[in-house]
Amino acid sequence: MRDIVDDLMQVWHSGRTGGLATLVRTFGNSPLPVGSMMLLDPDGGVHGSVSDGCYESVVYEAAAHAAQTGRRELRRFDGGSGLDVSADCGTIDVFLEPFSRNSFPEFAAVAKEIAAYNPVTVFTVVWHADPSVIGQHLVTDRRHNTELVSLPESDVFVSSYTAPPRLIVFGANPVAAALSVQGRLLGYRVTVCDARETFASPSSFPDAEVVVDWPHRYLNAQAAAGRIDSTTALVVTSQDPKFEIPLLTVALRLPVFGYLGALGSRTVHARRVEALQAGGFDAETLARLHAPAGFDIGARTPMESAVAVAAELLAARSGTLHHADKTAVPVP
Repeated sequence: MRDIVDDLMQVWHSGRTGGLATLVRTFGNSPLPVGSMMLLDPDGGVHGSVSDGCYESVVYEAAAHAAQTGRRELRRFDGGSGLDVSADCGTIDVFLEPFSRNSFPEFAAVAKEIAAYNPVTVFTVVWHADPSVIGQHLVTDRRHNTELVSLPESDVFVSSYTAPPRLIVFGANPVAAALSVQGRLLGYRVTVCDARETFASPSSFPDAEVVVDWPHRYLNAQAAAGRIDSTTALVVTSQDPKFEIPLLTVALRLPVFGYLGALGSRTVHARRVEALQAGGFDAETLARLHAPAGFDIGARTPMESAVAVAAELLAARSGTLHHADKTAVPVP
């Protein structure tokens, strides 16, 4: 829901009715996770997806039917049901319902909590012996797994939303701008921090929170407030020693983070290591720093460099990243 929450709010505020499809269960291969949604707005526009191309047309028709008739139902889509799809598409269960202010009056509160990065969970009855109960929603602030729960007389789909992982980029420059876009695509909440107010302009980073502060001071404050955890990614794009050495000193002393990377050539990194070693860091501690940051994909432009770093972030998040997997990424 998070990726289409603004589209859902537009339909909700319009007073009109759209159709909403939610992926509640998968069998076999499925490119999208359970909880993915597709909204058919009242004008026929499509937002989001539940099957990444396999069943889009038939789900579109089913969502349109739900919007027109008000019918709420759990449907199964697979290659054996007469649909002209690849065998690799697998089987999916999708809950279809009308979506409007009247059908989901609690949605504004849900959207508000998601926007504030507060935990919120929506329970939806997707099957029940009594058809009048199907489609009822219950909203709580407790955290749960996103899953389909089968009960003796009903099936309930649980959609849980928590704060997205953070990506904090230190240094306001073209690579940081490109990386903020990549970070958002990977589901991160992005912050760009730089002490230079002239460069740290919100208009240059529309997809990110922009903070004007000394990087090491900001990171210290965030850590003290408990806002750095095992999902947090930290990327240093500035190669100025007076910014990055104090910052890396703070970062390497943190008990936990998800990823720490610093851009620059191997020559720059050698000087960086010398400075950090002089500050008392041993080889084991320095191994926590991925530098030069990013996989070697031949990047030459800021966006290409951001893609290289984003790929390494994804590998770190999935637990498949090893230092031997990558080499230097040139910085434009």
